[in-house]
Amino acid sequence: MNTDSSSITDDPGQTSFWQASVLIPFLTVSLIWGGTWIVIKDQLGVVPESWSVTYRFALAALAMFVLAKARGQKLALGRAGHGWAMMLGLFQFACNFNFVYRAELYITSGLVAAMFALLIIPNALLGALFLKQRITGLFLGGSIIAIVGVSGLFAHEFARLQGAPDTLWLGIALTVLGVLSASIANIMQGTERMKAWPMLSMLAWAMFWGVVCNAVFALVSAGPPVFDMRLGYMAGIGFLALFASAVTFPLYFGLIRNIGPGRAAYVSTIVPVIAMIFSTIFEGYTWTPLAIGGGFLALAGLIIAMQARKPKTPRVVG
Repeated sequence: MNTDSSSITDDPGQTSFWQASVLIPFLTVSLIWGGTWIVIKDQLGVVPESWSVTYRFALAALAMFVLAKARGQKLALGRAGHGWAMMLGLFQFACNFNFVYRAELYITSGLVAAMFALLIIPNALLGALFLKQRITGLFLGGSIIAIVGVSGLFAHEFARLQGAPDTLWLGIALTVLGVLSASIANIMQGTERMKAWPMLSMLAWAMFWGVVCNAVFALVSAGPPVFDMRLGYMAGIGFLALFASAVTFPLYFGLIRNIGPGRAAYVSTIVPVIAMIFSTIFEGYTWTPLAIGGGFLALAGLIIAMQARKPKTPRVVG
């Protein structure tokens, strides 16, 4: 009796988005990351961006090591594991965040968040190329609707910055580089090879190597360490390290392993709506009818794209 493997699917896209083990982490990550952009904006100024990123992930790495140990996960990864941890740390915790922090020097936090909705595109394409995960019609249609919706948020910000085109395009370029760096890290988390190591231990070491990369880059580009003793700055570091990193990254990478990088990236379509609410309060963002419609379209696209079919039952051929 032979098993027809072509009829068996273990595609993460078949996991229902609406089950609690997926929906609760998705909403938690979206809510927390929606508030990070305005906090990052406050980090800019006295302390060079690279040092702020270094401090954030130094504290986050410490928290991740404590969490991994408390959960009984072995911290030893071996030479191969550390190689993967170094790559993950470089793309996710060094390149991605250095690009994002610098982008916020030139464009608003809400606009950077809105552009991160584009993460859906490279995640889906790279997931199809390297992880063999199908791009379904519902996902494609929902993604188009969501991106059009997020563009409604983006259009108003673009109009506000037309007086400084060089600044605008530099901020956009830095954000795109951040998106691509994050996407590479997302795809790495979706590979079977990465799943061979405990997630919390891998994340702890990836953050550690990210700190090493950030510290070296900060020394070269900005000189000796600088710290801001403001309560707001220190509280921001704590929030970004503990809640927006040590809490959310295990949840987010768990989503990647569970439902695939393309669908997990839909966090980036909800985050801009939340970020724009904070931007309204702290940066004077004004909601236009286009922006309001864009927010609703982003949510509609999410609902359409996340309609999942039940896993197929393996067919046995005699």
